[in-house]
Amino acid sequence: MADLNQRTGAVIDNYASALQSVEIIFATRLGEMVLLREFGAGIIELLGRALTPKTVAAFAILLAAAIDLWEPRFRVRRVSLTGSVDELRLGQAGVRIEVDWRPRGHLGDPTVESVQTFGLFGNRIRRVGA
Repeated sequence: MADLNQRTGAVIDNYASALQSVEIIFATRLGEMVLLREFGAGIIELLGRALTPKTVAAFAILLAAAIDLWEPRFRVRRVSLTGSVDELRLGQAGVRIEVDWRPRGHLGDPTVESVQTFGLFGNRIRRVGA
């Protein structure tokens, strides 16, 4: 499956399309889409709150649930916070997400092709490794 990059208009592969989909899910506020009010991750609503263990846990759970709910090509295995305490204080930490890559999941085929890892750093998602 090929898709278009939403920023450049260039053709992207299936995996890049799934990553782009996850970016859209994370950036969408709950209730923002008029015809699909439940779409989104709910993480934007956590911004600005005190960084407590409960907030971090809620953030990780919301990320995993949103991916599992809205992107059928991924099934989340693990979500972990990256960075040191000082990086957290400076707002420079990231999130590492390990998923089962199911390239035909959107077609109803749950076959896992590989395990992939990507990260959420700032407002961008980047491949971290295979």
